[in-house]
Amino acid sequence: MDLVLRPGRADDASECGRICFEAFSGIAREHGFTSDVPSAEEGAGMCGTLLNHPGFYSVVAELDGRVVGSNFLDERSPVTGVGPVTVDPATQNGGIGRRLMQDVMRRSAERQAPGIRLLQSGYHTRSFALYAGLGFEFRETMACLQGQPIGGTVPGYGVRAATDADLAACNEVCRKVHGTDRGGEVADAIEMGTARVCEHDGRITGYATDLSFFAHAVGESTEDIRALIAAAPAFGGPGILVPARDTPLLQWCLRHGLKVKQLMSLMTIGFYNEPAGAYLPSILY
Repeated sequence: MDLVLRPGRADDASECGRICFEAFSGIAREHGFTSDVPSAEEGAGMCGTLLNHPGFYSVVAELDGRVVGSNFLDERSPVTGVGPVTVDPATQNGGIGRRLMQDVMRRSAERQAPGIRLLQSGYHTRSFALYAGLGFEFRETMACLQGQPIGGTVPGYGVRAATDADLAACNEVCRKVHGTDRGGEVADAIEMGTARVCEHDGRITGYATDLSFFAHAVGESTEDIRALIAAAPAFGGPGILVPARDTPLLQWCLRHGLKVKQLMSLMTIGFYNEPAGAYLPSILY
């Protein structure tokens, strides 16, 4: 049986979504966790969005003409983000996941991206070993938090909807904290109406593309991130990702009723700066 890798197509969404649901649900159930993908329909919707977005590269694995896995690469910003990578449970542990990872790593190298990043579930030791074996370095642990909206404000820090005119300031904040920007993602979020900015002393000091699993936030200080979290009407998907080392922020979230759902590992290849501020990664990075 020969494995064939090919570009993803819009009509792959249903089958890739089914595999995504079954793969995530299987490993989560095995370890007593809730799946990040709650249904095949939601999996298909997520895969359909990625397959149809020009800022994402996609690769599909076929075995004897049957789709058995897929992977995605977010190319909207200078540093690329991997995932979700999934393989049909019936064909797992046969090297397909490795081939899918090698494909997006090759793609990232061809585009001369300065770095490539991903997050993986802490309970999934096999995927951690795969990524580490491919050259990814562990950077830090993230706590996935979910709960009721916190409400309220942080004195001196105002939050409002972002506009196109805010894009340059948001990119500057990101470069100050991370050494690179995520302008493509911010532009998408502004267009979708989910982006928010935090203002302090008359200027933008933080922003969030949303407060959800697939969104990120950056702030010059922990107060910026607290203000953005406090203003969120909800926390989308499995929840927000908070660096476990940011003790003041994590403990503040816990005091306000958010619960830890799982721990995740941020892993990187290439360019990486220790953050010079506060942030929440997305599930991509």
